[in-house]
Amino acid sequence: MSDNPGDPTIEEPANLKFLRRLVTTLTATMIIGLVVLIGLIVIRLQTPTHPIAFPEAITLPDGVTAQTYTQGSGWYAIVTTDNEILIFDADSGEIRQRVGIE
Repeated sequence: MSDNPGDPTIEEPANLKFLRRLVTTLTATMIIGLVVLIGLIVIRLQTPTHPIAFPEAITLPDGVTAQTYTQGSGWYAIVTTDNEILIFDADSGEIRQRVGIE
């Protein structure tokens, strides 16, 4: 046996073999994970989104000023500056419920 590091007859220590295999495995795992993440992002960005359907017009009671708007399935709500929530039916536009905020 010679002391030349390039000599193929010299065998590596067991812990060095283990370390080399561990680094290779971790590198492959990271590459596969990155490919999966990029694939999921591409798939997600290609999924069509459904546009939100806003009502054509909202008729508020006299003297009420809207502060914010939110929408759910079959309803929409207006939070007023008078600390009240007005919940409207999405189809008819009529007020379903009034909720006071304390």
